[in-house]
Amino acid sequence: MATLATVGSSSVLRFNKREPLKTNPSSPFLGFVTSQLSGIKISCNLPVVVAPLKPISSPFTPALQPVARRICPFTGKKANKANKVSFSNHKTKKLQFVNLQYKKVWWEAGKRYVKLRLSTKALKTIEKNGLDAVAKKAGIDLRKE
Repeated sequence: MATLATVGSSSVLRFNKREPLKTNPSSPFLGFVTSQLSGIKISCNLPVVVAPLKPISSPFTPALQPVARRICPFTGKKANKANKVSFSNHKTKKLQFVNLQYKKVWWEAGKRYVKLRLSTKALKTIEKNGLDAVAKKAGIDLRKE
């Protein structure tokens, strides 16, 4: 802090020594220091150890459940990137999705219905070749579902 002292006709500006900032290291709050010149508050983090952090290599657990992908498991068909062309020939990108349907299909070997999400092309292939042959070719185990 500076003080102005006048002795006779001359003025003397004296600077006092500032005390160091006293902070409690166990305090969970931020320490604030006010600047003497402009009155700006400056914050500083105090070294406080709250709890040990988890290691970086810990497995990631998503908050939401994964959404079913728009891919047919039997044929491998997936969305096609295409251009949407307007009358003025302005092209914008769009996705042409596969026609996926939920369908209960009779499985002869298991003597039961199996609920599948498959494309209409895969449904026609199953009607032609049979569910066992198409599932075997695609590498799908129907016993799990």
